[in-house]
Amino acid sequence: MPTTVVVNPGYPGGYIVGEESDNRSRDVGIIAGGVAAAYRPGTVLGKITGSGKYTILAPAASDGSQNAAAIYFGYGDALSNGDLRATLHVRDMSANALQLTWPSGITDNQKATATASLAAAGIILRS
Repeated sequence: MPTTVVVNPGYPGGYIVGEESDNRSRDVGIIAGGVAAAYRPGTVLGKITGSGKYTILAPAASDGSQNAAAIYFGYGDALSNGDLRATLHVRDMSANALQLTWPSGITDNQKATATASLAAAGIILRS
């Protein structure tokens, strides 16, 4: 699914307002390969239930990726033939909402649902 950048922070973690010490807010996750996609700092991700891998948030999906679960930290390309190991924010941090990358065509209601899902993990969006 293509993404739309509202405002791109331009550097890894540029969307961070605050996070827990000792990088407790971060984790290493696997971005699912199979679709060539460029990931930028602040890309909102969903987590595929069956595999535990992350992918660009897909509000219309039914495989778990419709639920916002993490924010992508750096830059990377998920290749059509392989997965990508990446640093993600998965808990207890604040992010600048204006510097996040949302899926193209996301509605206000879908964004509100995703924001609530992130908040449940302690990821608070600030504007």
